[in-house]
Amino acid sequence: MPHPHTPASAEALLTAPGAPFAVERGADGVPVYAAGPRTLREFVEVTWAYGDRPFLVAESGTYSYAEFFAAASALARRLVGVYGLRRGDRAVVAMRNLPEWQVAFWATQLAGLVAVPLNAWWTEDEFAYALDDCGPAVLMVDGERLERVAGWARGASVPGIVFEGVGDLPEGFEVYDGMADLLASAADEPDAGPPDVPVSPSDDATIIYTSGTTGRPKGAVATHLAQAGAAMNPRFHAAMSLLGRGEVPGQGPAPVSLVTYPFFHVAGFSGFYSVMGSGGTLVMMRKWDAGRALSLIREHGVTHYAGVPTTALHLLDAAEEVGDPMPSLRMFNTGGSAAPAGLVGRLTSRYGERIEPRNGYGLTETSGGVLANFGAEYRSWPDCVGRPTPTTLVRVVDVSGRDVPDGSVGELWLRGQSNIRGYWNDPAATELAFVDGWFRTGDLAVLRDGRVSVVDRIKDMVIRGGENVYCVEVEAALCGHPAVLDAAVVGVPHARLGEEVGAAVQVGGVVTPEELRAHVSRTLAAFKVPSQVLIGRDPLPRNATGKVLKRELRARFSPAPPLP
Repeated sequence: MPHPHTPASAEALLTAPGAPFAVERGADGVPVYAAGPRTLREFVEVTWAYGDRPFLVAESGTYSYAEFFAAASALARRLVGVYGLRRGDRAVVAMRNLPEWQVAFWATQLAGLVAVPLNAWWTEDEFAYALDDCGPAVLMVDGERLERVAGWARGASVPGIVFEGVGDLPEGFEVYDGMADLLASAADEPDAGPPDVPVSPSDDATIIYTSGTTGRPKGAVATHLAQAGAAMNPRFHAAMSLLGRGEVPGQGPAPVSLVTYPFFHVAGFSGFYSVMGSGGTLVMMRKWDAGRALSLIREHGVTHYAGVPTTALHLLDAAEEVGDPMPSLRMFNTGGSAAPAGLVGRLTSRYGERIEPRNGYGLTETSGGVLANFGAEYRSWPDCVGRPTPTTLVRVVDVSGRDVPDGSVGELWLRGQSNIRGYWNDPAATELAFVDGWFRTGDLAVLRDGRVSVVDRIKDMVIRGGENVYCVEVEAALCGHPAVLDAAVVGVPHARLGEEVGAAVQVGGVVTPEELRAHVSRTLAAFKVPSQVLIGRDPLPRNATGKVLKRELRARFSPAPPLP
């Protein structure tokens, strides 16, 4: 049996000339995967070869790669031939995590269109904002989303397709009765394949809207080359993980993955890219339910779990409550927001090293995860988000843009193949976010021995009387108390100090603010100890991808009275 590799030896093996993840420099100096696909159309066309292997497992049934590709090709032909869409036209996809979402999204790539996956949780007004912004030529939605986009579609005279459910259809809309109709349409021309349209690596592939936790969401535009790089990144990290365990990439059964991220989020993209790249199976949930997740893991022999920290904790709680050992599970991946303190220890104490923990770091602007921490390294450095892919360059800089020494805090800058080219119709925001091709993440980080640790958002950092307080550090200290389930720290206005430290805490037991302050003060300096602690049993407000809505939390605190 091969011996376990160190991160350095594993990367050297995987990126050597002629190796699967060998790297070459583009004309702009950015590293790209030499042997990787150059467009998403190239990437998805390869999956046709997986044939009868199960790809999508949903409430409505199980669908093979062959069925999926035939349905996506038929829909792509219809978008081009019937709807008259052309290269560069935008096509909105707004649905729950349904198999039809996958068919619709990949149909846009086969048709040479720009996919715009919108947040399925949005209200009618939020949808209208994004639709006005991107100007789509077609809408592809489920029945639940129809009523939220119908008014806009009527006003803009934009046609659409509705899956699963029928309401009052706007003019120009047609209905597909879910996957049954999609598969029936593919059966009419089983060997037709996708339409013959040109797709270039420099063409726009997607517009994905940012989460909008600090203002109106922006449309992040990724080219095909960027998304093709994003599709390779999780495969690289999977190969690194296997080598680190002394296993050989490409051998053994394909993964069966329960991906609970919303498909419209870049973490969801990383999840289904990883599955498709290895011919694995994607087990879907229409709506999160921990008990149902346990049933799906047992029923389908799920090997990989991926989800936001909130659902990850729900799953562990449910498994412990019923004594389910989840024997098929081999990988436990969290993302979308910071991994909870103590998650790795909890996973290891209950399951040993059988289930490998993994977290990482990525943004809408990097088209998904570009850093990852897993296995032995994660257990040794649980506060770290990992090492970059070979096509991702990392800098940590001061306010003047100069690199800081190893171990010092600065802003994390990233440059790589999967970076977006900018924001849709927003050159000012693009100019502000990018410096000579480097994306300014807005996150404060430390780079040490090649590993990156994120300590806070620049906008979230509390400056108390001139002292920097990193919210993540205080949150981790609070979560170390046995009664605390979740915690978020914000800055509270203070007349003399500028800001004070405020903490909102979700508890599962009885504890007082004074006890929590005393607990934090054992490990943190006095100026980091929260002056206000709000305790409750309700979950903290989070968006669909697990990020705490700190703007909403700040309104719950009482600012210090003005000076006399």
